[in-house]
Amino acid sequence: MNTVPALRRRRARIGRPIGRPAYLAIASTTFVLLIAVWWAAGATGLADPMFLPGPGAVLEALGRQVANGELWSDVGVSSFRILMGFVIATVMAIPVGTLMGVNARVEAALEPLMDFIRYMPVVAFVPLTIVWVGIDENQKFLIIWMGTFFQQVLMVADAVRRTPRTLVSLGETLGLSWGQLLVRIVVPSAMPRIWDALRITLGWAWTWLVVAELVAASSGMGYRITVAQRFFETDLIIGYVFVLGVLGLILDQAMRAAGRRMFAYQEGRP
Repeated sequence: MNTVPALRRRRARIGRPIGRPAYLAIASTTFVLLIAVWWAAGATGLADPMFLPGPGAVLEALGRQVANGELWSDVGVSSFRILMGFVIATVMAIPVGTLMGVNARVEAALEPLMDFIRYMPVVAFVPLTIVWVGIDENQKFLIIWMGTFFQQVLMVADAVRRTPRTLVSLGETLGLSWGQLLVRIVVPSAMPRIWDALRITLGWAWTWLVVAELVAASSGMGYRITVAQRFFETDLIIGYVFVLGVLGLILDQAMRAAGRRMFAYQEGRP
């Protein structure tokens, strides 16, 4: 007899948000447990230190890189490449995706092409990009652009399509032109979802950055990982992968915080 109220209580708890302190506590606990398991695997002999060095060895390797200045140099070079490639892709993707989302003819002309290209492995284009633009910074920008632009276009178009029809009808009733509808209603309504799409694709951009720097590079975090691989310095490899993860997490959380602040007026954002 108590089954129905119990089900209702369980359903009411699904999707219920938690406070920021609780969120941070749970997230921190997850990382602490992961590091503890990592340390225990080495301390108990379950993992060979040659293949999986412990946290202490990784921190020591990163400390050497900090001391000789290579870590900061690599982070700076890689961050610049990410910034340029991602910004170029974003500046191009937002208008193209917006047009696809509001115009069925543009969608019919471009969406199949975007779908076709986005399934092509970017890694396979690395040799071609070297032939096309050489091995300088433009090649790194191009790889990052190829890995993010086509995904961004489709995600932006989907965000624009989800604009409530009632808002568009209201604008038409008020006599707004097509351009005014786009600028005053469609884009502002879609911006929270577009921002989320940019946040997601920024993570992909970091992945493609490493791919671009693994070949035909003489600096950057991907290059340093390649050099460490040649000398079997697994502690340095794991350390740089760890730094990439930390940088990505910081940027992701920064974009989340910026999104909550900018779009607090929409979608019940706190």
